Amino acid sequence: MDFEKAAINDASGFVLLSDYVPSIVQEIRYHSTYNFIGERIDGYEQPCAIITKEAARALKAVSNEMNVKGYRLKVFDAYRPATAVKHFVLWGIEDLDQKMKPFFYPELEKTELFERGYIASKSSHSRGSTVDLTLLDMSTGKEVDMGSPFDFFSEISHPDYKGVTAEQYENRMMLQKVMIKHGFEPIDCEWWHFTLKNEPHPSTYFEFPNTAEVLKR
Repeated sequence: MDFEKAAINDASGFVLLSDYVPSIVQEIRYHSTYNFIGERIDGYEQPCAIITKEAARALKAVSNEMNVKGYRLKVFDAYRPATAVKHFVLWGIEDLDQKMKPFFYPELEKTELFERGYIASKSSHSRGSTVDLTLLDMSTGKEVDMGSPFDFFSEISHPDYKGVTAEQYENRMMLQKVMIKHGFEPIDCEWWHFTLKNEPHPSTYFEFPNTAEVLKR
């Protein structure tokens, strides 16, 4: 048991994403209060994207390709401590507050967020090789229009949803195509979510805090 605890608290093999992709824009939503719960999430001690070296290298290749096309990557979340996932689950079960419902899940009840796969009791993010991201247009400095915002829990956020405009759909497919090309796999309910196909920790869920300090130990 002690060995298992040591393993999931071991941050070796993890890096700051910005060290590999210096041009990346970071808006770590779970360190802020602007997320579907409406408060800073447990485990997010600093607003930085931490990820496995393997995923960081793959994202560097994604970034290089998109930079040539006039885009930068913008990341909302990468490694997510297991303590943060527990925060999500307890909110779903025990917390009656729904102050962020109009902004993130207007069509659904809280229980449906879990039933429909938008929130998981065990998240691939806690394995360290999953990232939530979008694209920024270098010419405007604005996010590319994907048809729905990050963490908007609705059918409209499904990558293959045909109710968005042709341009919005093309933007989603542009992001998905380059992510798949460089080794990531999408999921069917969130256009922003990708996991490294050959992730180094396919069955390990880490719980060390999301802070740059943990990488210096």
